[in-house]
Amino acid sequence: MAGEAQAHGEGGLAFHPLDQFKVTPLFGDGPIEWYTPTNVTLWMALAAIVIILVFAVGSKGRALIPSRVQSLGEMAYGFVYKMVEDVAGHDGAKFFPLIMTLFLFILSANMLGLLPGSFTPTSHIAVTAILGFGFFIFVTVLGFVKNGAHFLGLFWMSDAPLILRPIIAVIEVISYFVRPVSHSIRLAGNIMAGHAVMKVFAAFAPMILISAIGVVVTPVSILAITAIYALEVLVAFIQAYVFTILACVYLKDALHPGH
Repeated sequence: MAGEAQAHGEGGLAFHPLDQFKVTPLFGDGPIEWYTPTNVTLWMALAAIVIILVFAVGSKGRALIPSRVQSLGEMAYGFVYKMVEDVAGHDGAKFFPLIMTLFLFILSANMLGLLPGSFTPTSHIAVTAILGFGFFIFVTVLGFVKNGAHFLGLFWMSDAPLILRPIIAVIEVISYFVRPVSHSIRLAGNIMAGHAVMKVFAAFAPMILISAIGVVVTPVSILAITAIYALEVLVAFIQAYVFTILACVYLKDALHPGH
């Protein structure tokens, strides 16, 4: 992600690290409505296209000796399937397509957001909240449909001393409804923070052109950008993994609510 720096006032630098997160319409400069195609729409669509290219186009041959693209798809499939089965159990495997879709979309959006001049949809709480709250509502409804009133056993610690059970139940209810909030904010916050830090360091990279101190600042800035970029590649995968494994935990609670 390229940063920009420019002379401002008396040789100062003016840069806006949060400008990269602005939602802008793809066509024209009018107001943004719910139906307006924006840069968020574009990069979410590109994330979906990447997934289709890897899994539908790249693996359509189903060769015994897989190509690199097919190998990549098979590795992702095996990785997520094992995660779902290990965390949510055998009953959770039937929901593998949903979990796989979440993982691939978040990972693709995160990785595409590291391209120069790109936009990262998962840096916006509006996007991650839809994912987090959407999955939360799904597992809650699933829990009641599958278990009925027994789903409430998720909040009742039958092994705890009787006098403590109501207190623990209140704590469990609060922690349960906080889940989608933390689920959403964790992803958006980590992605946004990393990109903002990269932008700040990138803004100092051209200083060698406008100031003598740039002889020191510019190389340090470039090294910092390189290190942070490498870290952000790792964070892009880790945040997709964390979001997905938490989704598996919530799915397990819906399928098996008993403590």
